[in-house]
Amino acid sequence: MSFGKWIGGALGWAVGGPIGGILGFAIGAMVADNSLSVEKGNPRTGRGYDPRYDRRYQNQRHHTQPGDFSSALLVLSAAVMKADGRQLKSELDFIREFFKRQFGEAAAAQQIALLKEILNKDIPVKDVCEQIRYYMEHPMRLQLLHYLFGIASSDGTVDKKEVFLIEQIATYLGISPKDYESIKAMFYKDSASAFKILEIDETATDEEVKKSFRKMAMKYHPDKVRGLGEQHEKAAAEKFRSVQEAYDQIKKERGIK
Repeated sequence: MSFGKWIGGALGWAVGGPIGGILGFAIGAMVADNSLSVEKGNPRTGRGYDPRYDRRYQNQRHHTQPGDFSSALLVLSAAVMKADGRQLKSELDFIREFFKRQFGEAAAAQQIALLKEILNKDIPVKDVCEQIRYYMEHPMRLQLLHYLFGIASSDGTVDKKEVFLIEQIATYLGISPKDYESIKAMFYKDSASAFKILEIDETATDEEVKKSFRKMAMKYHPDKVRGLGEQHEKAAAEKFRSVQEAYDQIKKERGIK
């Protein structure tokens, strides 16, 4: 079985760097065929991963394929699951359902098998995030963060260690504090959640509320992740819907027309 099939789609940049090394470890633990192992290092230079990639490869940035996204999600999911020292069935089920909807039952089973092996390895979160940040487009990084919050909240309770790690991941991924708080507020509701989702203060004027809604609706529009697959577009639509609901809530509370 080819490496591409094991990780659920075509691979581009994720075949190398720290992500490729971790996937290679996981696959090597599952099968004895050395032809399926993946060498650590930059897939284009053969060197160890360096976030300051050679300038001649700049034109290959921003070409994230479904397999790249899935691989990044697997590795960071494992990191979040390990954060509180517990590996819960509800978290595995959440991830399994995502891959099942995206790639089908058989591929989901392979992904979960990979995930279980990745959980046995120490994950260099900062290095992994630097690889993702270099190659992955900003809207897709926001989508990745959205999934990680979904995993953390899948058991109905949220451990502070998980939230702390996701906040670190957001920083390493180059996601702004406002974007982080916006996505976090979609999962953890309080009296200020609607304003956090729109990335404004509760003291914002009605005009500022309207302006921010238009900005956030554009940022989280499903078209931003088009090309990654229907399931990613649906997840993006959830964020878009959260923005709409937050705006509607503020409008209702303030009587904005």
